[in-house]
Amino acid sequence: MSFILPLFIWWGYKEIQNQFVHPQAVLVLGGSTKRLEREKFTAEFAKKHPNIPIWITGGSPPSYTKEIFVKAGINPKRLYLDYEAVDTVTNFTTLVDDLQARGIKSVYLITSDFHMRRACVIGEIVLGSRGIEFKAVSVPSKTAPEPIEKAIRDGVRAILWLVTGYTGAEQAQTKP
Repeated sequence: MSFILPLFIWWGYKEIQNQFVHPQAVLVLGGSTKRLEREKFTAEFAKKHPNIPIWITGGSPPSYTKEIFVKAGINPKRLYLDYEAVDTVTNFTTLVDDLQARGIKSVYLITSDFHMRRACVIGEIVLGSRGIEFKAVSVPSKTAPEPIEKAIRDGVRAILWLVTGYTGAEQAQTKP
């Protein structure tokens, strides 16, 4: 009980704090399917938030991504496309310093609903290490949530990055 109570207090605090976050940018984790659900969802979302930049890490080829946003009437100058990431942990670690350098203190975090738990765990660690808050926005899907073990594994990898600067991505990429 003494372990669980502080966890619930922290979770409650984060939920209340999330109500007061006013994001300055959109951060989209790439990797949607060939139907480009995340990009299409974000293009529609961006119409409702016309004055903030959109960072997309990983994902679809640049020409497809830009085409979706142009068709939605979004100025492509708002887009920052990054293809350094090789997985969910590096989606965050490759961009967090750029976001911080631009003075961004809060973002909308967009990814698929089944992927959100893991994204939030990593985001709390990586973005939080730079004082960047986020408001999670899920892209609906019909896919079951990822197993909690993935969130735990990548949470440990995010902590490893925080302590050492190493993400473990090389090992993750070579595993069968």
